[in-house]
Amino acid sequence: MSQPCPHYDYCGQRESADPRFVSALTKSTFAVLLAGGRGSRLHQLTDWRAKPAVPFGGKFRIIDFTLSNCVNSGVRRVAVATQYKAHSLIRHLQRGWSFLDGRFDEFIDIVPAAQQISEDAWYQGTADAVFQNLNIIRREAPEYVLILSGDHVYKMDYGRMLAQHVSRKADLTVACIEVPIAEATQFGVMSTDEDGRIRRFTEKPANPEPMPGNPSVALASMGIYVFNAAFLFEQLVRDAQERDTSHDFGKDIIPHSVSRYRVFAHRFAESCVGMEPGAKPYWRDVGTIDAYWEANMELTKVTPELNMYDRDWPIWTYQEQLPPAKFVFDDEERRGSAVDSLVSGGNIISGATVRRSLLFSGVRANSYSVIEDTVVLPDVEIGRHAVLKRCVVDKGVTIPEGMQVGVDPESDRRRFHVTDRGITLITPEMLGQTIHQLR
Repeated sequence: MSQPCPHYDYCGQRESADPRFVSALTKSTFAVLLAGGRGSRLHQLTDWRAKPAVPFGGKFRIIDFTLSNCVNSGVRRVAVATQYKAHSLIRHLQRGWSFLDGRFDEFIDIVPAAQQISEDAWYQGTADAVFQNLNIIRREAPEYVLILSGDHVYKMDYGRMLAQHVSRKADLTVACIEVPIAEATQFGVMSTDEDGRIRRFTEKPANPEPMPGNPSVALASMGIYVFNAAFLFEQLVRDAQERDTSHDFGKDIIPHSVSRYRVFAHRFAESCVGMEPGAKPYWRDVGTIDAYWEANMELTKVTPELNMYDRDWPIWTYQEQLPPAKFVFDDEERRGSAVDSLVSGGNIISGATVRRSLLFSGVRANSYSVIEDTVVLPDVEIGRHAVLKRCVVDKGVTIPEGMQVGVDPESDRRRFHVTDRGITLITPEMLGQTIHQLR
């Protein structure tokens, strides 16, 4: 069972309305955020950008949620490891995440795959990505290293996980969450004893082990790890010297460690920020078009599970200077309106109807057009009389006048990518358009 950290003076728990667990532990921690993946299940949405750079929630990028968790938790020494088509991600980090002050040893460093170990090898796996940057981590001399993924949407106080890690005298702690057994084949699955110690760990098992007493769910890794720094260095060097390894945390480092060292599970419910009593902790893997669309659509509800209006735990990002959203025309057939929707700065709803949709910045919806249950990324122009239903529209698309998408599925499949659940992805290339801007 989890225990509170006994070293309260050391951990520095704060007696205030501020939920942050900022402490000497978080200040002694260095975070490595792995942001190099494409996210191929997002199909053409990641043709020109890495998955962590995909826009989410009207004004953010997916990576902003993990970075905000770091900053809000007091972990302010962060290295972001990039690889696949990282230009837009790097520019976003440079513009939106340069506010930390290096004079106080606070920074977010970008560490692209630079073949630092071998001239013919990029990052070969998650563990190798960290191993190739060991010199950067060692230079900072942290006591703990926090390994994170940059492609999930959630709010988490890493300070609470660190405190639990120390109180258990753990070598390695793995954050975990309960997932339906049918989905567990996509995760690292673990079993624990009554003290929370991991006894078995299998990466993406064909037959996931269910939780005791609940055969419908499994205990899955979130890809969030806390290591004692010296232990991490030792394991990475050992793994790099072995031949029969994929240099991956889930496939190699964790299974090797479970039977030999003190490896514990940390339940996400114990550090999830903003979770209502009795509710499930909010965590979304938006790795498919359907999951991405659904997670964005959830935000249009009256009371969404993800609270982006929480001033105590803000989501930080690059804020482009744009004019307010504008709604024009009030005729019976030509009324600029948006209902149960999120609209962003620089939008012009010019005689168009928007229902249950999420519009990023710089979107113009022209007269008589109808947008329903749709996610529209930045700088999209929607022509007159156009109809968009259950779509994801990529950045910079121009929807021609009168085009209808989401009305005739067979016609849509000939032009666009349509998911099994009927969500249509539209990119500029699908319409024969070329945009001269970063995605």
